[in-house]
Amino acid sequence: MSALVTVRYNLTLRLQAAVDRLWQEAGGVGVAPEAQLVPPKAAEHGDYAAAAALLLAKPLKQNPRAIAQKLQAALGDADGLLTKTELAGPGYLNLFVADATWRRALADILAAGETFLRSDFGKGKRILMEYVSANPTGPLHIAHGRGAVTGDVIANLLDAAGFCVEREYYVNDLGNQTEVMAHSVHLRYGELFGRAFTPPEEFYPGEYITEIAQALKDEVGERYLDKPREEWLAPLCAFGVTRMLERIKDDLARFGVRFDRFVSERELTLRVGIDGVVARLEKSGHIYVQEGKKWFRTTAFGDDKDRVVIREDGRPTYFASDIAYHADKMARGFAELIDIWGADHGGYIARVKASLAGLGYAPEALTVLLIQMVSLSRGGEAVRMGKRLGTAVWLRDVIDEAGRDATRYFFVMRRSDSQLDFDLALATKKSLDNPVYYAQMGHARMCSIARRAKEAGVPEPVLDAGALDALTLPAELGLIKTLLQAPEIVRDAATSYEPHRVVHYLQELIAEFHSYYTQYRNTDRVISDDAAKTRARLLLCRALQQALHALLTLLGVDAPEQMTLPDTQEAGAGE
Repeated sequence: MSALVTVRYNLTLRLQAAVDRLWQEAGGVGVAPEAQLVPPKAAEHGDYAAAAALLLAKPLKQNPRAIAQKLQAALGDADGLLTKTELAGPGYLNLFVADATWRRALADILAAGETFLRSDFGKGKRILMEYVSANPTGPLHIAHGRGAVTGDVIANLLDAAGFCVEREYYVNDLGNQTEVMAHSVHLRYGELFGRAFTPPEEFYPGEYITEIAQALKDEVGERYLDKPREEWLAPLCAFGVTRMLERIKDDLARFGVRFDRFVSERELTLRVGIDGVVARLEKSGHIYVQEGKKWFRTTAFGDDKDRVVIREDGRPTYFASDIAYHADKMARGFAELIDIWGADHGGYIARVKASLAGLGYAPEALTVLLIQMVSLSRGGEAVRMGKRLGTAVWLRDVIDEAGRDATRYFFVMRRSDSQLDFDLALATKKSLDNPVYYAQMGHARMCSIARRAKEAGVPEPVLDAGALDALTLPAELGLIKTLLQAPEIVRDAATSYEPHRVVHYLQELIAEFHSYYTQYRNTDRVISDDAAKTRARLLLCRALQQALHALLTLLGVDAPEQMTLPDTQEAGAGE
């Protein structure tokens, strides 16, 4: 639970206790059904509805409405939390929360500060998240960026929900792709000395290759110009990977994405040893030899076909390296692994899970999230950006134009398994039509109201007994109810790996405040001659400001205290 014990949680505990007693008295077998409270479809039906009686009816062989009456009697007013309960339909129980209960909950929010969003739900469970892991043979593009921010925000949310999360980037610095990059660099390197060449079939044409070649020339001069391949291949592989990884790390830092460690495939191979992992599978009877290759019988664990792990010439496949990496992850004692991959890697999931099963680990320990592609547009028209060839759009170029905050926010506005159209025109627009601007303006408005109160000589509001009693308007109580959802939103977004839930909640919370502010600004303003109302409403705004700041921080987005719109005064003007 959160540091804040929410109203729903408190009521659920009482209802569950009543269900458990009724279950035992009726001779129920096993564990009683779980009591749950959900918001009713219509406001006139109360604040929460419970269907526990319907769940109890069949196993206890009793009329559900009769059971609901017993639960109603057992709950009573829940030690003052409720004003009343009502029976509805065949056995639903509607609960009406007392206004004073909501105000006490707001006091708890204010006392807890931004920590009210945090919980110990995860109980310190160790989770290893691996994301981005782009090959160090080219810059990060916008699809990598979407995976990066998705992983970063999910890790933030899991941490807030009480899990122990570590973040990892796997550097694929072995294999054919790094050799292709080294060859491409060597050709461009020769070109800088006036040597002509015809690009081979496998060749990286991007201008970043020329930049690496220039750096190589500046550092070593003609050293590798006329050397045979076997003398320059390894040094240029290392040089290219190092340079490219530096750029990748710089892009990630500018994007506000951090990792606890970068794991080199080359170093992992030396430390863990792919041969040893394959030997473990052989010992378990999961490897067979055919056509000179070693095959892992992944079909025994649900894959659609068996996979090669050792080629005819004795070289391991990429899959063999992935087996070793995931085995190493599990050997480090993590209870759960979360990998974030591009949507085009969906067919890879079954074989990696099969490798865990073949090594004796639970395949359920691995969760793979697939990130759909991103298309870039400006006002509905497709956009190409950056110094590149082909269709890639570098993440750096998007951040430079749209800014870090907008780029991060837009990447997590939609479900990660749905395609995203990133509209640069909207992302750079300084208006409330821009979702990130709208969210940040919501926070700035709360800060503006506090400043205006101070300028007007209003005393700093103190949270003491009765400080919130003046909050009686339905819209004010509604804001408190919405605020109380925040810890559950964070927890549910974390455990479902759906950061877009936080974005949607943010937008709804701000919209609800704007509706309240607009509705009452001429009759019941936040700052008025009524000292009691002013103090209570300033405290409500403080709680909203704390929540917005904490939520934006979880998204990795700044929460400015002051913003302007092109055609209006400072946020909060008119208060």
